[in-house]
Amino acid sequence: MQSARLRGSAGEPIPNLSEALRKKEVEFQRGVLSLVVAGPGTGKSLFAVNLALAGSLPVMYWSADSNAATQISRATAMLTGDNVKDVKKALQADKFGEYERVLGDKWWIRFNYDAMPTPEDMEADLAVYYEVFGCYPHLCVVDNITNVDTGGAGDAESFTFGLEGMCEYLNDMARQTEAHVMALHHVTGEHSDGLKPIPLSGVKGKIHRVPALILTIHREPDDLGVTNTLNISPVKNREGFNDPSGNTFVRMELDRSSLRLKDADDYAVNF
Repeated sequence: MQSARLRGSAGEPIPNLSEALRKKEVEFQRGVLSLVVAGPGTGKSLFAVNLALAGSLPVMYWSADSNAATQISRATAMLTGDNVKDVKKALQADKFGEYERVLGDKWWIRFNYDAMPTPEDMEADLAVYYEVFGCYPHLCVVDNITNVDTGGAGDAESFTFGLEGMCEYLNDMARQTEAHVMALHHVTGEHSDGLKPIPLSGVKGKIHRVPALILTIHREPDDLGVTNTLNISPVKNREGFNDPSGNTFVRMELDRSSLRLKDADDYAVNF
């Protein structure tokens, strides 16, 4: 009963981007740390931004890996359905006024574009967010976890130890703010091309002890080599189904024009 009274909003799911993931018992619960792991250019950030825009919820997004022009072009295309190339041209030509109302409707989403934010920077952002909005974000995205400045690592062992410590820190952030904290992360070298399912062992640095949920993403190119499908594997999930091999995944279609993600018709695939 004491735990029930202390729970607060912890455990409540935020809006899910995918019904297919929900059917696999994957929920993004508040007060919980998750990792989204994929090779470079596979679609980690696209997945995270689509999730951030999926519902009317407060969001803090540390975008160390992508600059403001990239993220605002992507987000605007996702919100409007316009071609991301046309959106970027309007931004570069200083003709972005037509999008102001659409973006204004998402005023509760805040981005930080520091290339190497420190934990102190992140805490300051959360304090400012609380001061302005009267609540903490329900979703915090760290893109990528390796971009957070923890003081440097001289060798592989200290690099891994630093990532473990950062996971502990972000897990505590989730507990203290009752946000779902999602950290984006890289894979080991043999999975860098992102063309086959990525197992739990493919997480770079083997930092899979602390996060309650770990999703890996690999891409599915068509006959011309164009990626129109992202396959998402729940390789760790304390609250539901998981397959550490990565061979069980759900398929999400990527609209390459608007960068929107949606469930494929055949919800789940199991090799």
